This record gives sequence, C-alpha cells and structure tokens, in this order.
Amino acid sequence: MTRTALTGAAIVAEGRELHGHALLLDGAWIAAIVPEAAIPADAGRVALGGGWLLPGFIDTQVNGGGDVLFNDAPTVEGIRAIAAAHRRFGTTGILPTLISDDLSVVEAAIDAVDAAIQGGVPGVLGIHVEGPFLNQAKRGIHDATKFRTIDDSVIALLTRPGPGVRLVTLAPELAPPGAIRALVAGGVIVAAGHSMADYAQTRAAFDEGLHGFTHLFNAMTQLGSREPGMVGAAIEDRASHFGLIVDGHHVHPAALKIAIAARGIDGAMLVTDAMPPVGGTRGAFTLMGTEVKLEDGTLRGPDGTLAGSALTMAAAVRNAMDLLGHTLAEASAMASANPAAFLRLGERTGAIAPGLAADLVHVDAARRVTRTWIGGVVSVVGE
Repeated sequence: MTRTALTGAAIVAEGRELHGHALLLDGAWIAAIVPEAAIPADAGRVALGGGWLLPGFIDTQVNGGGDVLFNDAPTVEGIRAIAAAHRRFGTTGILPTLISDDLSVVEAAIDAVDAAIQGGVPGVLGIHVEGPFLNQAKRGIHDATKFRTIDDSVIALLTRPGPGVRLVTLAPELAPPGAIRALVAGGVIVAAGHSMADYAQTRAAFDEGLHGFTHLFNAMTQLGSREPGMVGAAIEDRASHFGLIVDGHHVHPAALKIAIAARGIDGAMLVTDAMPPVGGTRGAFTLMGTEVKLEDGTLRGPDGTLAGSALTMAAAVRNAMDLLGHTLAEASAMASANPAAFLRLGERTGAIAPGLAADLVHVDAARRVTRTWIGGVVSVVGE
C-alpha cells in the first residue's frame, strides 16, 4: 500500500478549515489528518501550494458533458466521456441522468451504467432515470410523447439488481397507489419532479418512501399561503433532500436562500442538470429533435424553455458562496456530504475523514479546480 501525504492546502473537514495539516492517503483510502510536523517519514509528499483540499463533488443530475448526451450514447464509452468531462470541474462522483425516453433506452442506459461500474469507469456511482413518468403540464424540455405511467413491468426493470445507486424522478400524483413503495422496497431512491402534485399528494408520497426532490422550484407546484405545494412540502420535511441549480438563472438567489434557511443546509444538494456543452467544445446540440443553444450562460430550446444547464459543480460551489453567502465549508457540504447522504453512500464517500474513499478535489486561491483524486488516483486536468 502506498502512503501519500497531501500538504500545503487547508483541509475542509468536519465543517471547518484545518491549516498546517496534511492528509494521509493509503492507496484508495483516507488514512488520517495529521499536523504537518507529524507526517510519517515513509510517506511520499505532494505539495499542493496553497488553496483548499475538499471532498470530491457528487452530482446526482448529469445529463451529459464533453459534447455527449447520455440519451444519445447510453454506452460505457458515452458514460466514460461524460464522467471525464465533469472530473475537470471537481466532480468525482456522478449519476449519469437519462431524460424521458422509450423504455428500451432506459434499459440500455441501466445496462451501460452497470457495465461501467463493473468495468471500473472512474466516478460512476449509479444512474438517475428522470422520467418518463412525469406530468405533461410540467414537462419543461422533456418530450411528452415519451411519457408513460408506471406498471409492473416498469417496476421490474427499475428494481432489477445492479451494482450502483438507482435514482428515479417521477410525478407522484401520476404514480399508481403502491408504486413508490414497490420501487423503494426494490432499492430505488425515489425523487419527485416535473409534477403537479399538491402538498397533500406530496405528503402521501412521503408515506410511501419518497426521498427527494429534483431541482427544487423548477417544474413543480410552488409555495403559496393556502396551498403549500410541492415546494412547501419539500422545505418542511426534515428527512428528504432537494437538489438546487445555483446558476443565477433557474431560481432567484433569494428563493434559494429562503429554502435553505427554512430547511437547513443539510437538506440541500448542489446539482448541475448539466448538458453536453459542459467540458465540451460545442455550444449547441439536439435533444429529442429539438435544437438547444447556449446563450448568455443558459441553455434554451427554440421557445426559450430552459434545457438543463451549462453549470459545473465547481461553479455551483463558487455561486453558493458568492450568490448565497455561504462559507466554503457550507458550500462543500452541499456539494459532497449531502448528496452522499441522499444516495446512502455517506459511509463510503462525501467527506474527508479516515476510512472514507480518497475522493478529493484541490482548488487554488481563486477556488478553481487544479486536480482531483478518485479512489486515490490523481488527475491534474483541472479548470
């Protein structure tokens, strides 16, 4: 086992910054945090030259990257390209996310993610199936012709055993009674989104095992004085998590501040909802026959509908600090520990602590990514 000491950067751990300390790695795992004066003599040293050492970012909603759309390339190589594109921006764990499509494509995507994990593609934690079990009234950029209801065959497909996390976004008001409970019993994490569910319907979904919310505020019923809506149910609940797209376009920063203040930071996850332009060279792509263009920092269809984002997790962390006023430690928790907890992976990754995987990101004084580690394997391709 090779022991390595990462030195010269402040270490963000347990909600604070540790200065004058080194992080000891034993191969793929974190061994200890020690004062720099106590680094073992036999450990190799890597000088980081300032900045901060953070837990690697975990993104639960990655539609594409590196000019690849997961729907168009539900293959191991497609997944490899997407993961590599996002790793440049500090993301060491992703759920490749399939936008509403035919069940044959859903099956191919599940097969590809399983194969990618079994083949050791770095950073792949599982799959996010976002639809096609959604409400047409909140379809966003999704192709409503692909929408369908959940039946026994769908439940059998989504609960098929596999090596990674299985996350499904659905509209709970359209799910048959017992469907969410069956998915949860089969090991699936269920999130609500693209939905017209009211407060009562959302609370009923909690009773069946609903665990989270996909891009809070976007494509769901809003908080009102007499009808709290899905947003109200999400903010009120203390056991679930919600994803936030902090790009300054999807949701006003004040609304994000209010949601976090009401729920608490531990319920919020930074997500990108990223599309192919992230880490790519092209500013336009086609989604289900619809041309999507990158303009003024947003991705939109011909009618102006937002179509995912060009956000990176590194930028989301900076935005959580600059737009929402959070500390680096707080932004780091929303990018790492909270999604790890949501995915039930907190005993494996998501923080800097002895015994966890050496999934790490180093950012410089400008908070830009310089390198990452996944299971102790370093990449120096950063922003």
